[in-house]
Amino acid sequence: MITDTHTHLYSAEFDEDRAAMIQRAKDAGVSRFFIPAIDSTYTNRMLTLEKENPNDVFLMMGLHPTSVKENYLEELAHVKEWIDKKSFCAIGEIGIDLYWDSTFIKQQQEAFRTQIKWAKEKKIPIVIHCRDAFNEVFEVLESEKENTLRGIFHCFTGTLAQAKQAISYNMKLGIGGVATFKNGKIDKFLNEIDLTHIVLETDAPYLAPKPFRGKRNESAYITNVIDKLVDIYQVSYQEIAAITTQNSKDVFGI
Repeated sequence: MITDTHTHLYSAEFDEDRAAMIQRAKDAGVSRFFIPAIDSTYTNRMLTLEKENPNDVFLMMGLHPTSVKENYLEELAHVKEWIDKKSFCAIGEIGIDLYWDSTFIKQQQEAFRTQIKWAKEKKIPIVIHCRDAFNEVFEVLESEKENTLRGIFHCFTGTLAQAKQAISYNMKLGIGGVATFKNGKIDKFLNEIDLTHIVLETDAPYLAPKPFRGKRNESAYITNVIDKLVDIYQVSYQEIAAITTQNSKDVFGI
């Protein structure tokens, strides 16, 4: 059993072949798909995806940091409304992104902190988006940490020290296509991180692994990530799949 802990299956990039793409993933052994939210404009697409795939798809709810704009309070209200009336596997993806724009950094920090508090209240995990913002994300996590808070650092691209700090907050590291990139860097130290701290993801349709880099990503390509981890950890493909799926169960409780 293979688990893709982060895949945007509702993306418009899959509108022409979504069912076939999901079947390709299942044929490759992927049987669990965890779906992150972005903002209110995607909610209906996510709900439709869940309705069409009730046994395989698990939805998150949250406000993505790059969607934190002037109307962020309305967007947060949308998140709160949904988590109060429906069960979700996690609050995500949430966090701080300073790569594109730092205009709304204060609002991003507030949205991140608010959604962490909701996750603690609901006793569900968080899935963190962090880009050019490790210090800022760690600052919030430091103030909000407690034993019950857990989650995933989605698309982890930091240093070994940052990996260890993320793990110290009860976070697993989401490892995907970047691990296969020549300049991805994390492959140089990943074997120093125990496999019990790793979960697999694709972030499809983004960040396709080699040899598909630059093309549309899809959940079936998670097998290429496993192949890379086999090389890094020097353990079997089956062991990578089993351990990372168990890790995902530990996080999501599913």
